[in-house]
Amino acid sequence: MLNILDIIQDWIKEILRDCITGNLEGLFDQINSQVGEVATNVGTTPAAWNAGVFAMIRTLSETVVVPVAGIILTFVLCYELITMLMEKNNFHDFETFTIYKWILKVFIAVYLVTHTFDITMAIFEVAQNIVNQSAGLITGTTSVDLAAAIGDVSAQLAAMEIGELFGLLVETLLLKITMPILSLCVMLVLVGRMIEIYIYCSVGPIPLSTMTNREWGQMGNNYLRGLAALGLQGLFIMICVAIYAVLIGQIGAASDLHLAIWQCAGYTVLLCFSLFKTGSVSKSVLNAH
Repeated sequence: MLNILDIIQDWIKEILRDCITGNLEGLFDQINSQVGEVATNVGTTPAAWNAGVFAMIRTLSETVVVPVAGIILTFVLCYELITMLMEKNNFHDFETFTIYKWILKVFIAVYLVTHTFDITMAIFEVAQNIVNQSAGLITGTTSVDLAAAIGDVSAQLAAMEIGELFGLLVETLLLKITMPILSLCVMLVLVGRMIEIYIYCSVGPIPLSTMTNREWGQMGNNYLRGLAALGLQGLFIMICVAIYAVLIGQIGAASDLHLAIWQCAGYTVLLCFSLFKTGSVSKSVLNAH
């Protein structure tokens, strides 16, 4: 009777070991692939990321938004002229230089509105240059080498009893479900940032049409700060990936299988959380609203 119970127990252990091994195989492959493409995605300019979307956004901006910006610009410039003249004792102390100064503002305002896309792309070209330089300085791999982290799995599983094996099975099953979700989160951060860049670029002429006015100019100033924040976010994303690479590289072969697995998973969750925070951090640094 005891012999039969031992056989059944060994059979259950074998099933649990096979299930755990199956869950561990390829556990971090998807997140490794996604994180490995971060530098490429972040280092891509809006024009190169998706040429079709970029062309559509540019056409939309030049044919729909620029005429609206022209109407706003006309109002802002008229308001600016009246304000400049009234500052000199309600038109009584008129100076010819005031007209020249207003004409200069008109030229600058028209140039900003008609060259909005060139200005926004120049900002992102500078940002991409910073990102590409930082990518070259990041050392270490961002891939989670599970075999190196957890050591000899078979030997550790052979020493476990049914209760511990069942608990480990639940842990690995939970991670197998959550890892694709974390991979999706990384993808959403990268794609979401690029979509936000396209949205910013599409309406650029409107805030830039207010730049020459002291009262309305805060709209344009904040717009430029927002663009710079999106560019700076790319650098912060690279910093998060660099920290992740260092942390992952410090996970050596562990005697505790549970600890090693959860360390790998914990660092990956931390990476996803940090990536989601990069947008708010970059806007906070540049005081963009």
